Amino acid sequence: MMLHIPQVLTPAELNEIRQALERSEWTDGRSTVGSQGAQVKRNRQLPEDSPAARELGQKVLRALARNPLYFAAALPARTVPPLFNRYEDSEHYGFHIDGAVRALPDGAGWLRTDLSATLFLCEPEDYEGGELVVKDTYGEHEVKLPAGDMILYPSNSLHCVTPVTRGARVCSFFWIQSMIRDDQHRSMLFELDQTIQRLRARHGETEEALALTNHYHNLLREWAEV
Repeated sequence: MMLHIPQVLTPAELNEIRQALERSEWTDGRSTVGSQGAQVKRNRQLPEDSPAARELGQKVLRALARNPLYFAAALPARTVPPLFNRYEDSEHYGFHIDGAVRALPDGAGWLRTDLSATLFLCEPEDYEGGELVVKDTYGEHEVKLPAGDMILYPSNSLHCVTPVTRGARVCSFFWIQSMIRDDQHRSMLFELDQTIQRLRARHGETEEALALTNHYHNLLREWAEV
């Protein structure tokens, strides 16, 4: 399941993050990928162990913590601290698959990558090219969202970033291990949750909404890995 999550960041948060990134030092993005990714990756990143990356990553995590749509879709168990990248001057990232596991910082163990997220930090008109292209069984999907919006998609998807031919594309990106490993189960729970929310908004707390909520939590209890 791919999902567009709008307005993850407020305008004030977005402005604060963008100003901090403008003052930051960027390094070769190939330092954070394996041998396959390094062959097709041409961009720059904020060093993941830098104070700026850690501080800005915490701002992103706090924004996600208050976003109910993100929680309903991802059902996050653990999250890699958000990273930050920049593409310009024809930089790109060819088609690749994200690694199945990622090391957590400070020796905190490993995380299984169930979901990948890209949070856009500049407006689409600020640059040309730079589309995130995700392949799945329905074909190729091009994604280029407003600043502050995020795309969430399965980490086993083949994907790329097309060359940026004008301006600069700046984003935050990270991976999530979900409480629900199976993407189909996670999608079913999300659709059920959203149906319950719509029923409550339209009719209030009815017996039917309560019954569906009970069903949702029983399925979550059955499938969750915590």
